[in-house]
Amino acid sequence: MADTATGPGHPAPVAEATGISKRFGATVALRDARISIAAGESHALVGRNGAGKSTLVSILTGLQQPDTGSLRFSGEPAPAAGDIDAWRSRVACVYQRSTVIGDLTVAENLFLNRQSAGAVQPIRWKQLRLRAEELLGEYGVSVDPAARAKDLTVEQRQFVEIARALSFGARFIILDEPTAKLDARGIGRLFDKLRDLQDQGVAFLFISHHLQEVYDLCGTVTVYRDAAHILTAPVADLGHQALVEAMTGESASVAAVAESRSPAARAGSAELLEIDGLTLPGACENLSLSVRSGEVVGLAGAAASGNVRVGEAVAGLHRAEDGRISVGGRSVRTGSVPSALAAGVGLVPEDRHLQGLVNNRSVAENATLTVTDQLGPFGTVLPARTRTFARRMIQDLDIKTPGAATPVSALSGGNQQKVVVARALATDPHVLVAIRPTNGVDVKSKEFLLGRIRQVADAGKAALIVSDELDDLKVCDRVVVMFHGRVVAEFDRGWKDDHLVAAMEGVGTTTASTVSGTDEHGR
Repeated sequence: MADTATGPGHPAPVAEATGISKRFGATVALRDARISIAAGESHALVGRNGAGKSTLVSILTGLQQPDTGSLRFSGEPAPAAGDIDAWRSRVACVYQRSTVIGDLTVAENLFLNRQSAGAVQPIRWKQLRLRAEELLGEYGVSVDPAARAKDLTVEQRQFVEIARALSFGARFIILDEPTAKLDARGIGRLFDKLRDLQDQGVAFLFISHHLQEVYDLCGTVTVYRDAAHILTAPVADLGHQALVEAMTGESASVAAVAESRSPAARAGSAELLEIDGLTLPGACENLSLSVRSGEVVGLAGAAASGNVRVGEAVAGLHRAEDGRISVGGRSVRTGSVPSALAAGVGLVPEDRHLQGLVNNRSVAENATLTVTDQLGPFGTVLPARTRTFARRMIQDLDIKTPGAATPVSALSGGNQQKVVVARALATDPHVLVAIRPTNGVDVKSKEFLLGRIRQVADAGKAALIVSDELDDLKVCDRVVVMFHGRVVAEFDRGWKDDHLVAAMEGVGTTTASTVSGTDEHGR
């Protein structure tokens, strides 16, 4: 373990937790856990879903009190529970789901509940905007203070949240999956900004399931597994495989899923999904694509490529201006979810929180939303049938849950995603559309989910994985790349990472080119 020294010449850590334990009933969320973050450091915290990361964050931010252990900031004991102002001056968390209020301006979000000098004093709007402009300028954030937050990009909203945290005096910021909805350029700009702030003494705890980002940004990494601290080490001293093994307790790699693929679909196999001349306003124009029986096809592209909208259109979420979509020779009425379901399309949506789950409902209810017509006669839903159906799906997807009646909100992120996949598979679809299916899940869950998608194709169906994540795409038989609404390249198995990334970024691509080769692993 790499310890942070204190004493003369060695300032106290900006945040230090030791001997932290926390239980929720019979569940041990943390067991004698620890972490230490130095001033000006980017420190990664990684682990599988359920490893204890979220519980640690809730303790570091004062939302939960530990059962045992101590927490200090810059050598001083943590503030008393409920002292919101004191906590804000020491630590802030930028969550994957933005906490800015969309209908308010940037300035109003920055100084929420601080708009005026006193509760009964009027708000001086011009002065508020000037204060916001000065704050944003101080940290190099190029955002209009008068703009509505809902009109900002994801990246800009993150910068606003970081600037707001710094305005309270906090010099320790937790970033929880900050790159989940950013494309490669956005991630690069975010990392540049974080490095600038590090030079000013700001420390970051960086939580991500994208391990390459840990190597790109962080100097130190801490691994949690099964509610306990496993190791802390300099990132440069820890290889990728050693990091994965520390997280999982065993050798694991998504590459294993890619290596276990069945032979590619034969050219003569039936086309299960056919997209012909599809035009979606603001997304794509005259796009054509097909997926055959037995195939997993990747539809890759950066955030502005239009690939997500195309995938959603296949599932009936968007009406086309022109073109047609058919599944197994049956036409799908665009803009109609019932039509897509009836044709045999299953969807794993991009955002499980906003599009995939009903958080106050049980695992069973969420997993069976697409098959309620099978759970009772004359439009009724029989609880016994729901439970039986759900238990079968829980077993099939290896969903870790106390029971089918457990609220889905109580599950870890990886298991929540398995519930979403279970629901998509409940209808036994001819075509499974999976949009960023491993977003925000741990290494083992990622391997399992991609393997399950592979099984769909191996059973004679078809799968379309819409993603910009290279690990997602490595299980595909071929990858079609979109850039600004057009197909710019197609890659057979064996593509090289740099070639695919270049195509997604619009660098050196040729329309509808087909590329194959061998990557650094010999695939």
